[in-house]
Amino acid sequence: MSKSPRIPTPDPEANTRLAAFLDAGVFEGDSLNLIPQLDASSVDLFFTSPPYADQRAYSRINPDRYVEWFLPFARAMYDVTSETGSLVLNIKNRVANRGPLKGQRHPYVYQLVIALQHMGWRWVETYIWAKPNAVPGRFGPRTKDSFEYVYHFARGSKPHFDLDAVRVPYKADAAEIARRKLDQLGRRTTEAGFGRDRTKTYLLGGADPGNVVSVGQTYNQHKGVAHTAAMPEGLAEFFIRSMSPANGLVIDPFAGGGTTVVVARRLGRRAAGFELHSDFVTAAWRRIAEDVADDVPGYVHTVG
Repeated sequence: MSKSPRIPTPDPEANTRLAAFLDAGVFEGDSLNLIPQLDASSVDLFFTSPPYADQRAYSRINPDRYVEWFLPFARAMYDVTSETGSLVLNIKNRVANRGPLKGQRHPYVYQLVIALQHMGWRWVETYIWAKPNAVPGRFGPRTKDSFEYVYHFARGSKPHFDLDAVRVPYKADAAEIARRKLDQLGRRTTEAGFGRDRTKTYLLGGADPGNVVSVGQTYNQHKGVAHTAAMPEGLAEFFIRSMSPANGLVIDPFAGGGTTVVVARRLGRRAAGFELHSDFVTAAWRRIAEDVADDVPGYVHTVG
């Protein structure tokens, strides 16, 4: 018989609310009320995938009102993010199923990005989460959705970013790497005037992965996650590794089944999540106790 997971009970006498949040792992409640209880400039990374517009039965938000709904959360996160901290937002576009845009792609994702930039969040980069085994959709005439956006926003001009933490193995074999190191004429210049020293190509221990992150979907809600939109572990790992420091504070304000918290803790970060739905909170506690987030590794797509 498997042991029942310990149900965390935050100590009401904890020195700070953060201590209670960290003890719980995933704390039940509305993140709009809980985020402001964090200390100013304390969060190194908000990594989250909020409810998508008009997508899930547990949280239906009309795409026409999505920006208005999300901006209070964004303001609360901005106020407690450190100067080197970031907000990483995984969000999916959708086809409008009613209204004047019915049958067309709704622009709410792009409207949200611009609104966040106007709020003061610095739009650093757009990543593509490529899903090689995405489920075919029913919204013709178009192919299936096989990618989602992941947007990186920063609080200040110099956010923490560790490229070395997410480098990928070189495609060249050991013999080619050794040969390049011996090349005495390694400089190559193009007709446009650009050049690089090929002898230094393989000195960094791995290649720059690029901004396309390929991680398969697992549909692990059927394996006890109790969530209809479970996030793959590999996606969370890529961004937590690169955009939060060791022992940094990682918060997921829409924690769902707790993947962000499980992965962040495994990587040596302090992590907590907020979740409104009690069923998801219970599932998250179990996953945290068992150190189970997902069983599919992530990898990054490289060009060349």
